[in-house]
Amino acid sequence: MRLAVISDVHGNLPALDAVLTAIAEDGAELTVNLGDLLSGPVQPAETADRLIELGLPTVAGNHERQLLTFSEQRMGMVDRLTSSLIGARHRSWMASLPMTLSPAPGVLAFHGTPTDDLQYLLHTVTAAGAREATVDEVRSRLGEVSGYHLLLCGHTHVAGSLRLPGGPLIVNPGSVGWPAYTDDRPFEHEMAAGSPHARYALVDDGSGRWEVSLREVTYPWDKAAAFAEGFGRPDVAHALRTGRNS
Repeated sequence: MRLAVISDVHGNLPALDAVLTAIAEDGAELTVNLGDLLSGPVQPAETADRLIELGLPTVAGNHERQLLTFSEQRMGMVDRLTSSLIGARHRSWMASLPMTLSPAPGVLAFHGTPTDDLQYLLHTVTAAGAREATVDEVRSRLGEVSGYHLLLCGHTHVAGSLRLPGGPLIVNPGSVGWPAYTDDRPFEHEMAAGSPHARYALVDDGSGRWEVSLREVTYPWDKAAAFAEGFGRPDVAHALRTGRNS
């Protein structure tokens, strides 16, 4: 089976459309979406319309939870903006999304970890910044995942994979629509893809076990950045154009 995996679209419709075109050319049998769908200063409502129409197997990310449960005062800037632009139909759709799903036999999809939409799986954040997680750290975050041969996660916006010894292949496709960001939880750190490309993953079990190809797609990122500038977010515009935070 050939699966395409996308994550962290963050309302970037030009990037999403480019990735979907590439996926169609890949001949994927199914596309799985790992959450953080709309929150971003590009085209959140239009992205919601597109994703609802597509009906992809989709899990909720932390931003879906925040949009649905946080007060306006508690929301970050991009969630407040997105909340002001989306409608009741979009909210109802987000509320229907599960935290985890199994889109194919032996495959488990989630946003951060299976039980925490804010926890990084393949990275660890310390006072010194973000680094790749150790195998033991990854195992401790996964909990009980016996019976699964492929685990799909997002959230960090950085593409990567890890095959656990004697265990499943873990794949993070990177971000479709937001290639770099900074955060202060649990410590100040930055995550950056290093280039402005939209990213996704293609996974295939034709060899007898799951194998992954991490893909990058050129799209009109200047168009996306112009939206961000129009919404008063030059920092996001810079990240969209460069894949870097500074």
